[in-house]
Amino acid sequence: MKLSVITINYNNASGLQRTIESVISQGYTDMEYIVIDGGSTDRSVEIIKNNESYISKWISEKDTGIYNALNKGIKMATGDYLLFLNSGDHFYTNDVLVKNNQYLTDYDLVAFDIHVYGQGYDQIKAHPNKPKFSFLFEDTFAHQSVLIKRELFDNVGLYDETLKIVADWKFFIHAIIFHKASYLAVHEVLSTYYLDGISSGGEGSLIRDQERKNVLSNEFSFFYDDYVNAEQNKNLLNMNRFKMLQQLEQSNIGRKISSMILRILTKIV
Repeated sequence: MKLSVITINYNNASGLQRTIESVISQGYTDMEYIVIDGGSTDRSVEIIKNNESYISKWISEKDTGIYNALNKGIKMATGDYLLFLNSGDHFYTNDVLVKNNQYLTDYDLVAFDIHVYGQGYDQIKAHPNKPKFSFLFEDTFAHQSVLIKRELFDNVGLYDETLKIVADWKFFIHAIIFHKASYLAVHEVLSTYYLDGISSGGEGSLIRDQERKNVLSNEFSFFYDDYVNAEQNKNLLNMNRFKMLQQLEQSNIGRKISSMILRILTKIV
């Protein structure tokens, strides 16, 4: 299966260099590499030209946002599968594509694990074995580690450019819920994602939460209201339980139970 790796970049020359080097190091033969630059004014275009022999297609021009740039890449791609590896991010190891190319078969979405790094984080995030709506309600697939079948964009449509941060999440939720996209979780780490992008900061988090809420309330209103009510009831139940424990602790019987538990723990230790 042919793979199209798409990198978008804007004024992130050092990150772009790191990503290009990572793609080049893969040695995956059936792959095209596409770089979409947003008209950078730093050394980004120079870096692209210096590595032009490894890049299948590239452009540098102004765009209207992240998803406008990604959609340009999708339109240029000719691979059976697409992977969006943004400027600064990189493959986890130099041979990860060669070692895992057997999973590129007929699934619409192939979700690998991802290494998340930065802002105090250094952990591996695993995608769920089954893509339930409850997961997508609160979380999303990390697109840096999800290979998307090219024809899925023909069925679902391109990314919604009216959204600033969550258009990839909206695409995934539409693909899974409305188009019954087939899905495979592979618990091998594909890429490293750095928490330094627009969606990682405080302002980005607020925009993301508001955009997700708007999409859910507009397109999944019945489930959204039901889910919110369920969460509120769960929080109320937990609060009541906490109050009961406090009352129990303050009572004589509560103190006796606490003392008994402490004696048991002391013996165990």
